[in-house]
Amino acid sequence: MTEKELIKQCKRGKPRAQRELYKRFAPVLLGVIRRYIREADDAEDVFVKAMYKILTKISDFRSEGSFEGWMKRISVNEALMFLRKRKSMAMTREIGDLQISDPQDIEAQIHADEIIELLDELPPGYRTVFNMYVIEGYKHREIAEELGISINTSKSQLILARKRLQSLIKKKNSKAI
Repeated sequence: MTEKELIKQCKRGKPRAQRELYKRFAPVLLGVIRRYIREADDAEDVFVKAMYKILTKISDFRSEGSFEGWMKRISVNEALMFLRKRKSMAMTREIGDLQISDPQDIEAQIHADEIIELLDELPPGYRTVFNMYVIEGYKHREIAEELGISINTSKSQLILARKRLQSLIKKKNSKAI
């Protein structure tokens, strides 16, 4: 079944199409949520809410842009709502111009699966901003609006997340030797 046909059938509420949608996109969407939420059980709960919202709001999808992107945005928003409710997105204060000693891009140094593993070790605020900026492609302005923080706080969180990741990578590499 093509994606277009799948969407059409889901809009009609066909259980077979809904199961197919779940089978096709569950791993990707759970992976997106898992990058934001450390605990697997919590991530699965958020995934269920996101999937429910996707299936009940699918008629809102206008076939403008990527369907997967639309579902990912719902999943990210559900993860952010969960974190807000838990009040676990405490942001650190804004910092001035912080220089990173190693100018290499941290994302280029490690593989995606290693990033996800290391992200679990970051505080929720760092992890959230890093995910939104680096992985989801949000701009600092959008992150600030979405999280109710200043643009400078978003930038600070990203810088601090990168510094923490660099330190975690160095620690990991020194253990490997």
